[in-house]
Amino acid sequence: MSNEIATFGAGCFWCLESALNQLQGVEQALSGYMGGHTKNPDYRSICTGTTGHAEVVQVSFNPQQISFEQLCQIFFVLHDPTQLNRQGNDTGTQYRSVVFTHSDQQAETAKAIIDELTAEQRFARPVVTEVSPASTFYPAEDYHQGYFLQNPEQGYCQVIIAPKMAKFRQLFSSLLK
Repeated sequence: MSNEIATFGAGCFWCLESALNQLQGVEQALSGYMGGHTKNPDYRSICTGTTGHAEVVQVSFNPQQISFEQLCQIFFVLHDPTQLNRQGNDTGTQYRSVVFTHSDQQAETAKAIIDELTAEQRFARPVVTEVSPASTFYPAEDYHQGYFLQNPEQGYCQVIIAPKMAKFRQLFSSLLK
């Protein structure tokens, strides 16, 4: 069976990309942009919030080793899906919570997980994660790829990403490479 593609937006892409690249069955997780109306956006333009793009991570994965459902469950742990167009101090539509789906099955799975999280009242506020069909993926600039691994001493990485990575490694240790 060939690899599948999944695309998630969870605020800043540095954290999500770092976590997903550590999972068994993930061939590659790339930071990039999706969901906007401007061709070939760059980081500077998407930061204005006027291109319509979200910061996303596109994942190539082997579904025999890790399922789309597992990736979704990890996605919902790694960010706050109840914050509309923001994650923490990062605000704007480019930081929205979104699952860009590459098949009807992915859309059904993502919506079912959101329904389950809502029914279980897992969060104090409603889940606002958007589920939309995938559009053109634009890889982010090279300096964004593997950012956390290359810049662990950077302030944002120490304060925001490192604690999330510690929690991620603890919760999902059985799925790590």
